[in-house]
Amino acid sequence: MPWKQSPYSSPAPAAEPARQRRDVELRLYGLNAVRAVFARRPQAIRKLYLAEARIPQLQPLLKWCVANRVGYRVVEQDDLQKLAASAHHEGVIADVMREEPLSLAPWLRQLPPGPCCALWLDGVGNPHNLGAILRSAAHFGVVAALLPKQSTLALSGAAARVAEGGAEIVPFVRLGREDNAIAQLRGAGFSIAATVVRGGGDLFATKLPQRTIFVLGAEGEGMDAELAKACDLRLSIPGSGAVESLNVAAATSVLLAEWFRARSR
Repeated sequence: MPWKQSPYSSPAPAAEPARQRRDVELRLYGLNAVRAVFARRPQAIRKLYLAEARIPQLQPLLKWCVANRVGYRVVEQDDLQKLAASAHHEGVIADVMREEPLSLAPWLRQLPPGPCCALWLDGVGNPHNLGAILRSAAHFGVVAALLPKQSTLALSGAAARVAEGGAEIVPFVRLGREDNAIAQLRGAGFSIAATVVRGGGDLFATKLPQRTIFVLGAEGEGMDAELAKACDLRLSIPGSGAVESLNVAAATSVLLAEWFRARSR
């Protein structure tokens, strides 16, 4: 029997979503990114497009779509590439509702006691770096990615694909005024560590606090100098000197691995 699409599906226009919906909806692509949303918040899924070859792997999701009147459509590879604006769609695309960042105070109130680590994203903007950061953060149990008050950083389809499901694990938290945010974080027992290319303490020779915020700077410029001065620690990752530094995503993996290793001993 030939495959039948959902009776609630609709044509797959390449230009969708419309401009006015981009702030509230996100077009995800990639198998693990879509599966992660389905596992954690299926009610956020608004529409699904998939290649015929993905039907066997996505049976639970397709059954859920039928039961909940969510449209899906089996389309050709060319259509998937147009819809995702990427060749890296892995045969599945989902339009989902964006998850709004949490506010700092309520997030701090619900944190459990004991060791935990978060990332302060001070200017990180490249979606592939963001995705790689979220993937590492999920792997090492990071509790949140903190966004400065004025930051326009938001999850994109490209970042979610690179994160391989990590974007659903690590929540975004919106900070308020910088000095207030620092005071609130310190009040919750966190030490704030600036990550700098040179001039900081050796990461591997430093005893990292049990509750640590690593501040990650922009891809080219690094972190804000005034913010670095306000931090409790300044850390650098030692290396051969053959290149100036690691990129921000690679550096994040090293920082988190060292924090995790120290907690696991």
